Amino acid sequence: MIIDLPTGRQPSRTPWPMDRLLRERAIALGNTIESSTLRTYNSALTSYLTFIRAHNLSTTPTEDTLSFYIVYMSHHISPRSVTTYLSGIVQQLEPFYPLIRDIRNSKLVQRTLQGCLKTYAQPTRRKRALSISDLSTVLQHYHNTSPLHDDLLFIAMLLTGFFSLMCLGEMAFPDDKKIQDWRKISRRRTIALSDNSYTFQLPFHKADRFFSGNTILVTRGESLIDPVVHFKEYLSSRDFLMPFHSALWLRANGTIPTRSFFIRKLRFFFDKEVAGQSMRAGGATFLAEKGTPPSLIQARGRWSSDAFLIYIRKNPALLIDLITGHN
Repeated sequence: MIIDLPTGRQPSRTPWPMDRLLRERAIALGNTIESSTLRTYNSALTSYLTFIRAHNLSTTPTEDTLSFYIVYMSHHISPRSVTTYLSGIVQQLEPFYPLIRDIRNSKLVQRTLQGCLKTYAQPTRRKRALSISDLSTVLQHYHNTSPLHDDLLFIAMLLTGFFSLMCLGEMAFPDDKKIQDWRKISRRRTIALSDNSYTFQLPFHKADRFFSGNTILVTRGESLIDPVVHFKEYLSSRDFLMPFHSALWLRANGTIPTRSFFIRKLRFFFDKEVAGQSMRAGGATFLAEKGTPPSLIQARGRWSSDAFLIYIRKNPALLIDLITGHN
């Protein structure tokens, strides 16, 4: 069949050889998910293949194969983790078995998973949300001392994370260097300061699929704690020590703070019931107590789903606050 080409003009482009087409496509497919998520998915696939080999089953996924895998793994790990494993298995095997997603959503597989969740699941223990009182405890400690630069960094990250509903991973590097991503680092040049607020650009977060970024805004006056003054203290110290470094969040040694750095500072004040996610949970709880509509909390926290509602549904007092619209 001969197809007449349209008459529109096209720029002259050099055709690629097949090996480059394959390589560029592999790079594009590799960037569909984050490196940390890919590591989890690879672990899930390894688990599934090990199960297949140990039980002499066919590598072609079927409803029976996945349901047997669910029953078997639920005896060894939490069924909630099995749910995550299934997502990784589907993502990794779909290019080779296009029907695996339909098999995953079949009634047999879903009911098997539901039964295991009811039989073996344990109640989820979520980290405690930080409160304004907790923040005051931290600030009071440093008020009686002469905080070093790393202390100012910790305070600025803590207050920024709380009042802007940021994840710890949006301000700090993971401890594993293999999954550290410089594209996620906020830059010093994006800061805009005023008497009552500060803003900076968050270049990427997990709900931002196309790296369009978000502007983080923190204002004073939302509580008796003033995050603006503490951020300016950190920024002054940062600019004095490392005026030419591009990153916003920096330790005194010039490195990006890691998750373990922040958690060590946090452990000085709180037990293991408080962790990095406690900032985000605490900020959402604080806004809910003030009667902020859930839609605004979701937008401010950049949640792509209603997962944030777990902080409210698990707290009857907060649910009443949202219904009545007052603290």
